[in-house]
Amino acid sequence: MSTSKKEQIGFLGLGAMGFGMAANLVKSGYQVKGYDVFAKSVERFVNAGGLAATSLSDSATGCGYYVCMVATASQAQSAIFDQDGALAKALPNGATLFLCSTVPSAYALSVQDQLKQVGRTDIHFIDCPVSGGAKRAADGTLSIMAGASDEAIEKGKFVLEEMADTGKLYIVPGGIGAGSNMKMVHQVLAAIHILAASEAMGLAARLGLDATYAREEIIKSEAWSWMHENRSPRMLEEDYVPGVSALTIILKDVGIITSMARLHKFPTPLSSAAEQVYLAGLALGYGSEDDAGMVRMYYPDPVSKASQKSESANQNQESNKKLVLDLLSSIHLCGAAEAIAFAHSLGLELNQFSNLVNAAAGGSRVFQERGPEMMKGLQSQSKKNWTSENQADTTESTITKLSQVVQAARDLNCPLYLGNAALNLFLFWKRNGWGESIDASIVKFWGD
Repeated sequence: MSTSKKEQIGFLGLGAMGFGMAANLVKSGYQVKGYDVFAKSVERFVNAGGLAATSLSDSATGCGYYVCMVATASQAQSAIFDQDGALAKALPNGATLFLCSTVPSAYALSVQDQLKQVGRTDIHFIDCPVSGGAKRAADGTLSIMAGASDEAIEKGKFVLEEMADTGKLYIVPGGIGAGSNMKMVHQVLAAIHILAASEAMGLAARLGLDATYAREEIIKSEAWSWMHENRSPRMLEEDYVPGVSALTIILKDVGIITSMARLHKFPTPLSSAAEQVYLAGLALGYGSEDDAGMVRMYYPDPVSKASQKSESANQNQESNKKLVLDLLSSIHLCGAAEAIAFAHSLGLELNQFSNLVNAAAGGSRVFQERGPEMMKGLQSQSKKNWTSENQADTTESTITKLSQVVQAARDLNCPLYLGNAALNLFLFWKRNGWGESIDASIVKFWGD
């Protein structure tokens, strides 16, 4: 199809990801009118073949499809409803509005309500947060979680497919808010795993393990996570400025998690612990730097030089490596349980959630291997279904391993924020009579 025959699309938010998304649509043959509060971003977009909008309202004029890719819910609120030339006034009759920003599901629902209040029920609204980073945005290979009416999905699906990778457009049942909820529970894993990567590498450094060796051993073990493999090279290189993924980004996402958890009266012990550490990092001035730099919360010197400071590293290498792997595996297990239980409580389809996680940045070997039994076990009321045939993977055995890790870290004055949160979860679980059950039964901590 030639460019002239394709739909004209309006686009708001030409930041790192938004620029890539808009430029990809241009490459796909669409006329895209881009707008951003930063004039240089618009100029850059024009150089990539896009059309420059002179104002917010101009970016919507004549556009039957419109993508909103701003950073926060407050920015979306201003653009859609509050400022002069707001989208709710400027979009043509019957337009489709895609909210691709990561926002609380409660806000996405409020957009739908506000559109009704201002008499714009003709607008087809799609709640469709995206994931994947700037490169995948530019390549049109994002993961997209979309929730909306059947009519809106049918009308806007072709635009979503242009931006999403094959097999990574997830149409989430439940309408508006479901897409944001699916993104949020995925970010439970992302937020925990990002900090867990720093916690593990910080402990490894304190133990005197060579950082490259520790990274490689983690990657090939059951303690692997996508986030660790992705972030750990930047820890070794101290590549924090300007940063690939700023601390403020994951802090915003985990803030959505904990605020929605409070709204739903749902406990999120590991996400909440991670949020507090991220806030501490923000107070130290790390906000604009790469989130891999959170390793400095555990080990202030370059982790790549840690092995030079330990006299006993070689003779204790295997036992120290085991401590690091046990730490990560235990955190990942509790993180998987927290995410799966939250998804279940929100009524999300767990198989779809599992497919998303395993194909995205929240993936881990623990989730791949233990997630299915957690999801199946949520449907069971009997302890018999959680009986372990292997004494090495009971709640009691995990407590023993994790206690050894926590004590070793304490002896080295190394904080383990997530490790201690996980240990306390397992201790609570044992006190409730689940000590001899399989450790994956921890998902029942959150109920059925």
